Amino acid sequence: MLSTGALRAHLLAARLAGPVATTREESLRSYRLFAARDPRVLLGLDPDRPWTERDLLLLMADKCGVPPEPDRVTGPDLIDPGRTLDRLDAFAARLRDVVARRAPVLIGTGHPHRLLGFYAGLADALSAAGCEVLTPAQGVALDVTARFGVRRYTLDYVRGVALVREPGARPPGGATGAHSHSPLPVRLALDALAAAGGPLPELVIGDHGWVCGAGQLGFEAIGLADADDPALFVGEAEGRVSVAVPLDDAVRADHYLPLVRFVLNRACMPG
Repeated sequence: MLSTGALRAHLLAARLAGPVATTREESLRSYRLFAARDPRVLLGLDPDRPWTERDLLLLMADKCGVPPEPDRVTGPDLIDPGRTLDRLDAFAARLRDVVARRAPVLIGTGHPHRLLGFYAGLADALSAAGCEVLTPAQGVALDVTARFGVRRYTLDYVRGVALVREPGARPPGGATGAHSHSPLPVRLALDALAAAGGPLPELVIGDHGWVCGAGQLGFEAIGLADADDPALFVGEAEGRVSVAVPLDDAVRADHYLPLVRFVLNRACMPG
């Protein structure tokens, strides 16, 4: 069993928390874009209230532990490991609840190169505990607006975890897919489930557009978010996202595996 102290040390050593690779410039730019309602950083969320850059900085200081001083504009950003641990506990509580009900879940990631192993570990454990891990619309194409125009992807699943990939990039079911912030994949998946008559997920797990897109549609959603991803924390503040866990979402893939063991232990699930 991984203790809280051991995981805290791991978070800092792996730079999942503490001074992270996400720069202050990247975070502040995201806050500016979010305040301007740029869809690239809204991730499918339609906020209820106006959020100024200052509002977002104060929210992220509270939720993540980033420095609240607006004149701090360079260097690595900071994530408080205590806040990460607290939200991992809350994340585990939502897993424990869904397992108690043997409820269906949908899991997806826009960071398959880094986070696929984390989510796949959860998918394996949830399936073993009697939850149906949903895999709708596999192989269905969708067009996503990217920085350099519209790109076509297909929705695919690896060990129960949804991701998008460029058609022909790799065989279906093979790791890994494309990096994506778009909410369109989760909308496609949920539409396919509704068209088929269900079941619909009682919990959506993931990051980026998977969490915000699902939460905006009224599904309970939990996930991971970096210091430059204010949308998930705004969603949490406004009640559309149940749990947003602050951590760096782009470190080495194996650094996330101890988090799987910690979360499953906290959720009283084998894994």
